[in-house]
Amino acid sequence: MVPRYARPAMTSIWEPEARYRIWFEIEAHATQKLGELGVVPQSAAKALWDWWATEPVIDVEAIDAIEAVTRHDVIAFLTWVAEQVGDEARFMHQGMTSSDVLDTTLSVQLARAADLLLEDLDALLAVIRRRAEEHKYTPTIGRSHGIHAEPVTFGLKLASAYAEFDRCRKRLELAHEEIATCAVSGAVGTFANIDPQVEAYVAAKLGLRVEPVSTQVIPRDRHAMFFSVLGVIASCVERLAIEVRHLQRTEVLEAEEYFSPGQKGSSAMPHKRNPVLTENLTGLARMVRSAVMPAMENVALWHERDISHSSVERFIGPDATITLDFALARLTGVIDKLLVYPDRMQKNLDRMGGLVHSQRVLLALTQAGVSRENAYRLVQRNAMKVWDSDGSLSLRDLLLADEDVRAALSSEQIEEKFDLDYHFAQIEGIFERVFR
Repeated sequence: MVPRYARPAMTSIWEPEARYRIWFEIEAHATQKLGELGVVPQSAAKALWDWWATEPVIDVEAIDAIEAVTRHDVIAFLTWVAEQVGDEARFMHQGMTSSDVLDTTLSVQLARAADLLLEDLDALLAVIRRRAEEHKYTPTIGRSHGIHAEPVTFGLKLASAYAEFDRCRKRLELAHEEIATCAVSGAVGTFANIDPQVEAYVAAKLGLRVEPVSTQVIPRDRHAMFFSVLGVIASCVERLAIEVRHLQRTEVLEAEEYFSPGQKGSSAMPHKRNPVLTENLTGLARMVRSAVMPAMENVALWHERDISHSSVERFIGPDATITLDFALARLTGVIDKLLVYPDRMQKNLDRMGGLVHSQRVLLALTQAGVSRENAYRLVQRNAMKVWDSDGSLSLRDLLLADEDVRAALSSEQIEEKFDLDYHFAQIEGIFERVFR
């Protein structure tokens, strides 16, 4: 975790003290249920909860010092708690194994992280929708292969981003459900030394579902799915960021990141206004996606369990969620303050002499009885003249002067094909489909 790209709420989920507090709750709830079942004295759970009620400070350094000797983190924690609680603490962890604590804790942390990411997506969706409505009918050029294609609106571009992140939200909801499972099944997952009722009780207390078959560890296909969804969300962040980066290019300059008073763009060139935030988002997206393949590789563990996944998850759990949380918040800020230049959009639309209307002429010729091959040839031969002139010639003028075109279409019919509003007749319907 890099503090530069971290926000407090998400970071706090992964702090050592927060992890140890979840560990204690798992152990105390399990002891509570074991007491109700008569496996351990009920006084054991009472002693644990009485100590917990004092709101103790978790001494991370002391636990780490014990672990330096035991070489086992859960044992170190249990030893430290026993030192605080006293003799009754010996009934903790009855019939349990370390994975019951570690895996269930990771489920809690990832579920809490998903809750924050869902809030991030809600904030981003609200901003994208507001800006999309603002620019619903702001004309701009649509591009394919980076080349002028046909007119769209800037609002339509943003509506596309909204639909994309709305899908991301649905995927994350499923990933949240997938990851939020509890395992308290003991060694190799047979419940030989612990009653399944204990697992059900702990799961209910922590807001989790029971893992049907844990084999001592929660199956890592769940985690692979979770981190894959984070990777998809990161890719969607990058797609919108790259759109902004392209639009901010000097040759395009249809939109740009907000440039605050006093901000500097370059140490050498005072004129620079660089898309630094969206470039940063491209980099952050790469880091989130880098967690996906290790999560996939964690699925294949030896037999009922091994710990090859453990070191990986100590990295990717905090890093992927913290980084994506920051990226979503940053993208929300970029779109919220994005500077949009409708006049420049119109100028770019008009730059290539009306080439963006070529398809309408092509279709009109075919409807007038010209074969598609000949219609394409007639329009293209005029369009290439405009292209070669870098837009100084007008496609409409060339078509009006082309005898072969005029043999099929009247002047009025040709003129009508250059009406910009024609391209926006379905915008309202698209918005209805996206935002209804």
